[in-house]
Formats: sequence, C-alpha cells, structure tokens
Amino acid sequence: MKLAIVCDEKLKDAFLSKKIKGNAEPCFVSLPQHIPPDAAVVIDLLFEPKPERISLLKQFLPRPVFVNSVGDTLASIGQPFIRINAWPTFFTREIIELAVLPPQEALVKDLLGEIAWPYVVAPDIVGLISARIIVTIINEAYYALEEKVSSREEIDTAMKTGTHYPFGPFEWSRLIGLKKIYDMLVLLRGDNTDAGVSILLKQEAQSDEIKKIQV
Repeated sequence: MKLAIVCDEKLKDAFLSKKIKGNAEPCFVSLPQHIPPDAAVVIDLLFEPKPERISLLKQFLPRPVFVNSVGDTLASIGQPFIRINAWPTFFTREIIELAVLPPQEALVKDLLGEIAWPYVVAPDIVGLISARIIVTIINEAYYALEEKVSSREEIDTAMKTGTHYPFGPFEWSRLIGLKKIYDMLVLLRGDNTDAGVSILLKQEAQSDEIKKIQV
C-alpha cells in the first residue's frame, strides 16, 4: 500500500518519528502535482484550502485523502477529505486527532488500524479539540504577561509543573508559530475580528511575519 505524503523535510521527520506498521510504503513529495497516480492513500501535510490544490487532491477520491487542516472545516472545504491536526508538537503525539465524515469512518478505522496509529475523532469544527484549547491558553498567558502578572519563563514553568503540560504557553507558541495561533483565535471568534485577542500576541505575530518576509 503506497502512502503519498506531501511535506517538507521537517514534516517528513515528524511523520517518520511515528513509525508505520504493516505493508505501508511511504512516498514523500513536496508538491501535490508529484503525487504518484497509484498512491492508495494521500496525506497532504502542507495543505492550503485553495481551489487549485483542492482540485488536484480530489482526483484521488474516493481513496482516503488526509489534509492538515486545523482551521478550515470539511464543510468549508467542500470535499470528503479527512482533516488531521499536524501542527508542530501535535502531529508527533501518540494519538492522531482527526475529523471525518460518517461514510468514511470505517475506511479510516481500517487504514489507521493497519498501520497501527491510534486516533480520536473530533467534531468538524475550527481547531478540532486540542488546538482550540491550546491557543486559548496561550492567549490568556499573553494577557497575564501584559498585566505583568509574571514573566514568560515563570508562566511557562508554572504551567508545566502545575498542569504537567509538555510545554509552557510561550514555549508552545514559539514551536507552533504565532501567526498560526493568531489566525486561529480570529477564526474562533467567528466574526473575522480580533476582539478578545491579546494585543501583545497580535503585535508579536505581526513582527514575526515581517521578519520572515525580510529574510
């Protein structure tokens, strides 16, 4: 069974860290145009909900097509893909978080059972489950920093020791990327505004994007 994975080198390493059992044969490509036509499963870890990309991927239906789509729902994408959370630090967890339409649930169960990847089905909502919780916690941590409750380092330490989270909120924000976090918080508002989003978080997210453009 050939698995075609659309990814960059960092996501390739994340994928390989999860191990694959059974007779699955991974094939890594950088663009959906390079997906081999005989791929039994497509996993697009670089997915963007653009019409051209969706058109390329839907050619592989009804074969399972997994897309890394934390913010965009299946309802908004308009295709029976399978959403997964492949954000940094989330994809490498033992359990995969996904959203799937009912007609494909049995297919997902058989496929992920064959490669021995535990998973949990989340509702088809913005952020699935874990991402929407974590970005909200990060936002609250930024509010605490704005109000000079404590330092970044102390808040990170408190969260890790007090809640046994693998990362503190500021540490997690650097690993995920502040632009992803800011965009998710805006999506969760549902009205395309950033009311309720920390001003400091917004400023740092914008600063990070400017630095990327300048590099």
